[in-house]
Amino acid sequence: MMTLTDEHARCWHNKEIVFRPIGVIHSEHHEQENTPIQGVFNPSVGHVEVFPEFSEGLRDIESFTYLYLLYYFDRSTGVSLLQKPFLDGEKERGIFAIRHFNRPNPLGISIVKLMEVTGNILEVEGVDVLDGTPLIDIKPYVRQFDHRDDVKSGWVDDKHLGDVAEWNSTPKELRNRERTNT
Repeated sequence: MMTLTDEHARCWHNKEIVFRPIGVIHSEHHEQENTPIQGVFNPSVGHVEVFPEFSEGLRDIESFTYLYLLYYFDRSTGVSLLQKPFLDGEKERGIFAIRHFNRPNPLGISIVKLMEVTGNILEVEGVDVLDGTPLIDIKPYVRQFDHRDDVKSGWVDDKHLGDVAEWNSTPKELRNRERTNT
């Protein structure tokens, strides 16, 4: 059994960690209400602009099909440790059990399909990010590392979302769907 000490907690509690953007994500989405809640629900094409000073880091990226984009929710509307998720407007959930943007550290992650690389511009599909969102990092999706077989998805499993990919899964449309299905 691992013994927890407070040495590291004391070292990091209330400290600040600073990141700088490595680029910008460009998309057709301009309003949170009309932005897909997950890229898998919308084949929206966008572009990831990597700033020139980081473009050398894109070497060999074209050999991957999918990428993780890590970004800063620059238009989050505050911090809330309890939030009603877009897929379940009935019950508040802990912020760390959902993917809402109003987080203590407003970081987002998306999996996108890499379509084309032109210099420092990546054309990607499955964009669920607002236009102009600052990009913090890119990591390749590696099937051998990232795939898991026995996965529980918490409260999401109880939602019976078999046809969710057919919905227009934006916050606005999910609220309309809830109203018409009650």
